Amino acid sequence: MSKIVTFGEVIMRLSPPGNRTMKQSHEMEFFFGGTELNVAASLATMGCEVQHISCVSDDFVGESAVSFIQSFGIDTTFINKNEHPLGLYFLEVGSSVRASRIAYNRLNGSFANIQPEKIAWKEALEECQYFHWTGISPGISESAYEALKEGLKTAQNMGIEVTADPAYRSNLWKYGEKGHEILKELVSYSTIFIGGVNEINEILETQFSSDKEGFIEACKELKQQVPSVQRIFDKVRIGVTASTQQTQGRAWVDETYFETDLLEINPVVDRIGTGDAFAAGLIYGLKNFDDEKALSFANAACAIKHTIPGDINYSSVEDILEVMNGNSGGRIKR
Repeated sequence: MSKIVTFGEVIMRLSPPGNRTMKQSHEMEFFFGGTELNVAASLATMGCEVQHISCVSDDFVGESAVSFIQSFGIDTTFINKNEHPLGLYFLEVGSSVRASRIAYNRLNGSFANIQPEKIAWKEALEECQYFHWTGISPGISESAYEALKEGLKTAQNMGIEVTADPAYRSNLWKYGEKGHEILKELVSYSTIFIGGVNEINEILETQFSSDKEGFIEACKELKQQVPSVQRIFDKVRIGVTASTQQTQGRAWVDETYFETDLLEINPVVDRIGTGDAFAAGLIYGLKNFDDEKALSFANAACAIKHTIPGDINYSSVEDILEVMNGNSGGRIKR
């Protein structure tokens, strides 16, 4: 088994050029992305066999999105279409002391209206080694939640490693369900947890502190309440300003704590998709390295994505390894 399968929305991002606000701009740049698709595209760029499962609009916008996904070599066999428009969001990119701002238009889109019964999960997950999901998908709609749950149950029955990035977004979850309860349920089908104290506190309704000791205690509590989780990997971000960020990885594996060196990014070009770059780097690392090196690789992938416009990390394995190994001076390669 070698394939990686991701499930999630394909969404269009619209941004004024540069660091302009919407009020001062009369044109927009667009990118296709989506949390899980960003992970899929990054892994495909690193040479992995990847398949993405989703639902897009049955029009030229949806066709363009699928063509974009296929350009990475990602298998789109299980991307369905319906009559609803593709979800989108607007982003103003901040700078220095001015924060970036996002407005979403996704809750009535094609993915929100996905039909769970149209996904042949057992067929889709054949030869799958890792199945990746995030907390964005079940928050969008009840049908997306039902589709994901069926996929996770199938993956568990097939003995597939499941990576969970249960990010909680309070602006979602409009269909009457409590996010923390559903996320805890879905994490119970997962084996690898990508998140830290904030995510654990949201799911378990606890109040652990974010320091090292709090992280370790939170990890112990998560493993006690959700025994399926075997390994926990966390990305720590320190925001100095909108233009300067620091990243670090830490983990709790086999009752052992370890962490990476701190990496600083200045100036930041684009923060969107940096967590997805971390997740993709971690999955690649777990396929190819030991756990500690996998975490360092993930942190380097996260750091380098801050320098790339758009939602997706286009860095190669060699690019990421250079940053991981300390070659971050930015000298021209000739």
